[in-house]
Amino acid sequence: MTIAVTAATGHLGRLAIAALKARGATPVALARSPEKAADLGVEVRAFDYTTADPAALKGVTTLVLISSNDFNDRAGQHRRTIQAAKQAGVSRILYTSILKGDASPLILAQDHIATEAAIRDAGIPATILRNGWYTENYTGALGAALAHGAIIGAAGGGLVASAARKDYAEAIAVTALDASHAGKTYELAGDTAHTGADFAAAVAKAAGKPVAYVSMPQADYANALIGFGLPEGFAHILADSDARAGEGALNDTSHTLSRLIGRPTTPIAQTIAAAL
Repeated sequence: MTIAVTAATGHLGRLAIAALKARGATPVALARSPEKAADLGVEVRAFDYTTADPAALKGVTTLVLISSNDFNDRAGQHRRTIQAAKQAGVSRILYTSILKGDASPLILAQDHIATEAAIRDAGIPATILRNGWYTENYTGALGAALAHGAIIGAAGGGLVASAARKDYAEAIAVTALDASHAGKTYELAGDTAHTGADFAAAVAKAAGKPVAYVSMPQADYANALIGFGLPEGFAHILADSDARAGEGALNDTSHTLSRLIGRPTTPIAQTIAAAL
């Protein structure tokens, strides 16, 4: 079995490579800039979602398709990669989708829904990992939160069952190494959901200084993100995601992720502490 991981130099890709190696596998790293993957300690092949050369997938039996971070043509990039996998004779695709899949109301879900459909249309056996929110989506802005004593959002009192990236990476490794997961779709999320206020309280406790959660209307939150320098389109996508989180779109109580990886998911306090 040869497992290849796309976006291998990204946050999730690096963790997935590490998780596979920890389980005795020797994965292939696929990267747009191979020189950035030299420290991974595995075979590296050049692979770009925009061109998706099937030759880079020669001999690959299981392809871990980590979703692209290019919001301009993400679904198109995924379709090209899926077709390249089909041409190369890949036996199974693992795809990192979004929690709730085609039932998700998030704008962000549309590319994932289209990708799941493209995988079905290609006829390649697949394992769909519908990942919930990464706790790191929040910890990346802790510097500003501590400076201003506030975390802003648009989720109100909505619950978000986030988990650490390393938890999702372990799910990739577990399912990639076991062919019995072919044909399965998993809804993955953290064991314990939290509100924005819960998260702010955890940050305050870890930092030893007051931090409040300030929820605002979706449009105001989008404008605030634009003011912080985010591209307008991306700011509106994030604001939509947060507002829909307020309606329960990012909560899940199945505990599927912890069952897959054989341990509880990482508490938010641990991820926060690592980020401070």
